[in-house]
Amino acid sequence: MAKIRAAVVGYGNIGKYTIEALQAAADFEIAGIVRRNASDVPAELQGYKVVTSLKELENVDVAILATPTRKVEEHALEALSLGINTVDSFDIHTKIPELRASLAAAAVKAGKACIISAGWDPGTDSMVRAIVEACAPKGITYTNFGPGMSMGHSVAVKAIEGVADALSMTIPTGQGVHRRMVYVEVKPGYDFAKIAAAIKADPYFASDETHVNQVESVDALKDMGHGVNLIRKGVSGKTQNQNFRFMMSINNPALTGQILVAAARAVLRQKPGCYTLIEIPPVDLLPGERDYWVSHIV
Repeated sequence: MAKIRAAVVGYGNIGKYTIEALQAAADFEIAGIVRRNASDVPAELQGYKVVTSLKELENVDVAILATPTRKVEEHALEALSLGINTVDSFDIHTKIPELRASLAAAAVKAGKACIISAGWDPGTDSMVRAIVEACAPKGITYTNFGPGMSMGHSVAVKAIEGVADALSMTIPTGQGVHRRMVYVEVKPGYDFAKIAAAIKADPYFASDETHVNQVESVDALKDMGHGVNLIRKGVSGKTQNQNFRFMMSINNPALTGQILVAAARAVLRQKPGCYTLIEIPPVDLLPGERDYWVSHIV
């Protein structure tokens, strides 16, 4: 059986772990890696085609977009215009419907499919929220993240002028409320107070209690660990006090990369259009035939 040819766009933390997940997946082969500087090829990428554009790669079935969230739409539209399916881990929750509408139009026009926000939250946690809501249609769900490093928030801070490096930590305070602890290295000549104000005004942080701290070395603070404690208390039929909990403690980019690879498998099984993970049959995320998984999991 022919393997799925996947290109990875971006080679930061998520891109590196996506490559590892692809290497471990028997039904995939790596068509190439797209990065801004194709002449910079680290040892672990030796033997792969490293390019600056998807146009330089051949026979790509799916492009896995391991790019900053705010670059996802641009890269997805380019890939779809080339007739390539896409998956991404876009993580600005409030902007997902807008992105879904934009990419759906482009995907249908190209006769291809894309799966957006295929990380762990949004992503697999979204699937859990859908399941517990089906179990208890009336009730309240609390999603408590961390404590841990938020990659999307950290990347957003790094994009602010004057920031040399950044780390955003998510601290749960209960009932789905979080505190953002942000640590920044400031480039010489820039005003820390202005940088802190810009961070707090960014949509990533505007709705949360955010504390910004200047440090000498962000690298000394980094830890890729993260997690979630998702709780729903509600009503099944007319029976109250139904309680559901989902917990995990994970390496953030490793899990994101793994989910992106599963979504890259699933996207080839969809009709043209744009989807979130709650719209994808879970069995489509798994390798092989449906009958096998029905007999082993159901």
